[in-house]
Amino acid sequence: MRFSKPIYLIPFLFGLADAQLGLSDGFTSFKTSTFSMQLVRDSQTLYSLMPSGSEFDFIPRDKMSQREANGRYHLGDITFRARQVGRSQWVSGDTSTTRRKLTPLSVSGNTLAAANLGPTLPSNSLLDITRRWVDHDGQVQLLFDVKNSQNFAVEIGSLGVPLEFNNIFTDRTGADTNEKCSVFDPYIGQDAGFVQVTPLLGTLPPLVVVPVGKSPLEGWRFLPESPSGAPFYQSQTFEGLYEWQFHTLAWAQNEWSRVTPWNAPTSFTLQPGQTRTYGIEFRMASSIRNIETTLQDAQRPVAVGLPGYILPMDQVGKLFLHNSAASVQSMSVTPSSALSWTSNSDAKTSGWVGFDITAHTWGRSRLSITYSDGSLQTVHYYVTHGATRAIADLGNFLTTAQWFDDASDPFKRSPSVISYDREVDAVVKDDPRAWIPGLSDEAGAGSWLAATMKQYAQPSQAEVTKLEQFVNTVLWGSIQNSDGTFLVPAVFFYEPTLLPNYPYPNDINWRNWWSWDQSASFAIDRGYDYIHVAAAYWAMYRVARNYPSLVHTHDWQWYISKAVLTVSAMSGRRVGFTNFGLMGETVLTLLLDDLKREGLTTNATSVEDAMRDRANDWANERFPYGSEMAWDSTGQEGVYAWTRYFNDTKTATNALNSIIAYQPLIPHWGYNGNARRYWDNIYGGKLMRYERQIHHYGSGLNSLPLISEFQSSPSDIFLLRLGFGGLTGPLSNIDQDGFASASFHSFPDTLKWDGYSGDYGPNFSGHAMGMGTFIINHPDFGWQAFGGNIVAKSPAIQVQVKDSIRRRVYLAPLGTLLTLDAGAFSTVAFNPSTKQVDVTITAAPDGASSAAAAPQGRLLVEQKARISGFNGLKPSGNVPVDAGAFVIRFSSGRGQLTLVPA
Repeated sequence: MRFSKPIYLIPFLFGLADAQLGLSDGFTSFKTSTFSMQLVRDSQTLYSLMPSGSEFDFIPRDKMSQREANGRYHLGDITFRARQVGRSQWVSGDTSTTRRKLTPLSVSGNTLAAANLGPTLPSNSLLDITRRWVDHDGQVQLLFDVKNSQNFAVEIGSLGVPLEFNNIFTDRTGADTNEKCSVFDPYIGQDAGFVQVTPLLGTLPPLVVVPVGKSPLEGWRFLPESPSGAPFYQSQTFEGLYEWQFHTLAWAQNEWSRVTPWNAPTSFTLQPGQTRTYGIEFRMASSIRNIETTLQDAQRPVAVGLPGYILPMDQVGKLFLHNSAASVQSMSVTPSSALSWTSNSDAKTSGWVGFDITAHTWGRSRLSITYSDGSLQTVHYYVTHGATRAIADLGNFLTTAQWFDDASDPFKRSPSVISYDREVDAVVKDDPRAWIPGLSDEAGAGSWLAATMKQYAQPSQAEVTKLEQFVNTVLWGSIQNSDGTFLVPAVFFYEPTLLPNYPYPNDINWRNWWSWDQSASFAIDRGYDYIHVAAAYWAMYRVARNYPSLVHTHDWQWYISKAVLTVSAMSGRRVGFTNFGLMGETVLTLLLDDLKREGLTTNATSVEDAMRDRANDWANERFPYGSEMAWDSTGQEGVYAWTRYFNDTKTATNALNSIIAYQPLIPHWGYNGNARRYWDNIYGGKLMRYERQIHHYGSGLNSLPLISEFQSSPSDIFLLRLGFGGLTGPLSNIDQDGFASASFHSFPDTLKWDGYSGDYGPNFSGHAMGMGTFIINHPDFGWQAFGGNIVAKSPAIQVQVKDSIRRRVYLAPLGTLLTLDAGAFSTVAFNPSTKQVDVTITAAPDGASSAAAAPQGRLLVEQKARISGFNGLKPSGNVPVDAGAFVIRFSSGRGQLTLVPA
């Protein structure tokens, strides 16, 4: 998104309290076999936490002087709500509110430091709390002994530990941010819960925070702080901090009463004189890839869901559980009957138990596993319609409810797919952010981008007909000038003197910088916008090339030439940000492949030369994946795509590692594969606030490098799990009628999809370009199909292809990718002994009643990885070839092809 000024330089003008943390009085230092750490002497809060032998600090000690004031949270603080049993009013306590110097307690044994927190808690707090820092076999534990000193029973309705790690990017260079900072995400899984803190380089060992004793991660609360002054809390350069909550009932009864929380809220009653200890432990994992192994070593319950936790109703999920401390005693689901499960025998290594999971009820569901030791683990699923039906619903909604047809519109937006407000069920014709109603940037172009990319994946005659009108009337001639060389990014603007008769709503504040006038709206200098246009042309080229009867205005040559023209315009000197990776530009690699296949050598050379220049520049930079933001997670995809294409393995690997750092692998549909985004609701959402977004477009786009790299390294199943989790994210955004929201609000008082369609389009674009069915032989769980159902395993592995796109099947044991230009995969049978592959395709995918039938199947066979003793696949007989694709004839809507080793 374009800015007139950096957002993080506009502080809110609130006063700061006097510094109370006590930094001037110094620190106490400790060493364990795993960590070097420092505590602030006065508060005994954590000032530094570094792995032994490393200079990397997980705590923002270099920003601590800016965070000394009361009301700033630090590791070692605690918050709670408690009440006398029988009373309704909760009494709150928060050690950050009014700090006072603590008196250290005498310690012995493995206790490093301890203090009673009474001086910094209110006098009526009901609870007596002592905090201890403990060396537990080299790991650091933070423990709170919570005692009821009253002569009556006390109910604890909320108890939370604020977590402060160095996710502060303010006033740092790009190198400093990537080399010094981390991001952190939770597994809100009760007794199995954990928090992973991952350094942004992606190559440094991560910190893993786990419960001590009975200290469940029941809730995850964003911590409110004043946004006043550096380092600008809750801004683009400082997302903010979160709290591990052991109990949440007091919040669920009040601020969260209108939502269904992730976990069932609990409280705990302390009898007079009773003490209960809560705590968390800090452990180091050897790498991000080994977080699950670290959890097993800590004897924590581990869940592995294959292919993930977003489950279409026509696919069978797999869930594998490992708990060395206890066995599975029972399982239940909320809502009741939303999921069903049966045991399977897939697990091949000891310690694992497996279940087949079948989905029945659309939306969120929580699977609760109770172990024999009484511990509870929750795994969070999101159920969608059958995958092909979900995107059929999407295409229909985009081209009906979101179809804007008003010939009198002065901005020349008609006819088009336009932004939509699901909360009022109406198109967004006016918004102070000019790009949203103006078909521009991600939040305005997102809807028509999704509509066109949907046609590439699953063309529909009715939808293609409308989109031809959009392309011929609005895209070519309104958004894009008739000479094809320039773009008018936002066809909407606020300038009443030019349009005195347009009814600009009076209840909108038009005085912000983002209410562009015509000059600002017609700026042509933002490289990101060119990708949306090129993608739309490329998608329509694919339709015209493979489903020619569906198009009536232009042939495929016209569409592909306009895509090339758009790339040429993007590469001109007047366009900015092309020195970064551009979100969604993987589509340009597909365009280049098609230009080569079609024999359009001159155009292919032009595109390749322009991209080579960018890749050569990136090869000389350590962190080329930026954007107009201070830090971003959008440039990595494009940088990876082109440096990989031009064999710059070093830069591609750096970009890949960056993605691994901010895209977690967690047993929760919302966080699994969810690349970190937290500011885009300001620019594309209806509810405008900074927050950790769930399945914003980072999910779909950042998964493309992960999946691509897996195809080159098919034994690296971590990449597949992580990438597939992100690729399925965009399915969860689609509601039961087909509306797709920009993202899900993660704050526990909200937990809902945003009302605006916003910038969903790039998310779906990533989904369409990367989704497929991936067949693997897992070392622990045997044969598995991500995106499909295995129906037989002998003598061949027979797979029903069930993913949403039905255009790609990857055979990991052969390192071979099968891709359809036209038609849809139905089944694939792979014989591990003979390496023969039998493919059945259909003219249209099942579950998508509006999908057009392909006149013929067109299959590409690509060797993505070298496999010892295997030289690729070829058809068993003579098969016609068109532009490198094997042509498969249909009989009664079905076709078959047998592939054998070359």
